[in-house]
Amino acid sequence: MRYEAKPEWEPVWSSPSRNRDPEPASRAESIRLLVVDDHQVVRAGLRTLLEAYPEIAIVGEAGTQAEAINEAVRLDPDVILMDIRLPNGNGIEACREIRRACPKTRVLFLTSFNEEKALISSIAAGADGYMLKEADEAALVQAIRAVASGKAVLDPAVTHTALARMRAAPHLYEPDQVEPLSAREEQILKLLLKGQTNHEIGVTLGLSEKTVRNYLTVVFEKLHVSHRTQLLARYAQPS
Repeated sequence: MRYEAKPEWEPVWSSPSRNRDPEPASRAESIRLLVVDDHQVVRAGLRTLLEAYPEIAIVGEAGTQAEAINEAVRLDPDVILMDIRLPNGNGIEACREIRRACPKTRVLFLTSFNEEKALISSIAAGADGYMLKEADEAALVQAIRAVASGKAVLDPAVTHTALARMRAAPHLYEPDQVEPLSAREEQILKLLLKGQTNHEIGVTLGLSEKTVRNYLTVVFEKLHVSHRTQLLARYAQPS
C-alpha cells in the first residue's frame, strides 16, 4: 500500500506490486484467462505479453458483447480481461450477463475510460477489478493474479476518482438504514477490507471457510450490498 500513515485496516484498492513473484505458478495451476477487446491488434498484443507468464493461460478471445458472453459460458474461464467499448453492446452489460451465467468467473476491466460513470457502472455490474490501459505490464499481471485469488483491484488513477466522489456526496453511498454489526462481523469486515480472502480470514480468526462465508452473507445483507466489490467501493477510505 502506498500510504504514509496507515489506518487500522488498509483499503484493498491500490497499485499492485510491480515485482514479479520469485516462483511463478506452474501451468497446472494456471489462471485461465479470456481476453475481450474490440480490436484484434490489442488482443494479439495482450496475448503476446501475457503468454510470457507461465501462471496465465489464455484460453480464448472475443471481440463483441455476444462473443464475450458465449465464450465465457463455453470456456468457463477463471478471469475475463474485459474492455468497456464493444460492438453491438458493451463490456458492462456483458459483465452483468456473465456474472449471472458464470458466478465463479471473475471480471477485470481493462479500459481507457477513466470516468466516474464507467467505474461505478462496472462495479454495479459485478466487476472484480478496474484497470486502465495505460497501466504497465507488471501492474496488469499483478491485477490478474489478485482478481483470480478473490481480491478486488482498482487502478490508482481511478481510485482518486472514486474517493473524490464519495467525499463530495457521501449520502449517495450510505443506505438510509444500516443494521449494526456484531463484534465478530466487524472483525471479518476489517479483514475483508484489508484484502484477505475467505480462507485467509478463517485462518486469521480460527474459523472454517464455510463459517466465514456465512458471516459475510449476514454482513452483506446488513450493509445492503450484493458482493464484496460493491462493499469495497462504498467503504474504502483514504488514509
